[in-house]
Amino acid sequence: MVKTAIVCNSSEPSNLYPTFILASSAVASGDDVILFFTPGGAPALKKGVLEEIKGKGMPDMADLIEGVEALGARILLCELAFEAKDIKDEEIRDGVEVVGATKFIAEIHDAKITFSF
Repeated sequence: MVKTAIVCNSSEPSNLYPTFILASSAVASGDDVILFFTPGGAPALKKGVLEEIKGKGMPDMADLIEGVEALGARILLCELAFEAKDIKDEEIRDGVEVVGATKFIAEIHDAKITFSF
């Protein structure tokens, strides 16, 4: 099994679709997938936000998220996002792990593949 790290730096669909499409493909292929959302990507992790995203010719975002979560990918959120983006803990979707950058780096030290969007 290969470890794949994906960093999402924005809550724009043009960043979110590649993040979740590649995460879905990697986890479905048996990779150990870790997604890390920086403060720029943090607003997308508010409850219900991802499910509302629609893109012409793109897969259904709700299906992508469901597959990523069901197959065991981990979604990490940078702890700096709370103050930087005025987000409250109770606003974050279930299953998201809040970590510092140091913890994220430790988690991916042996990643063979890394993407950033």
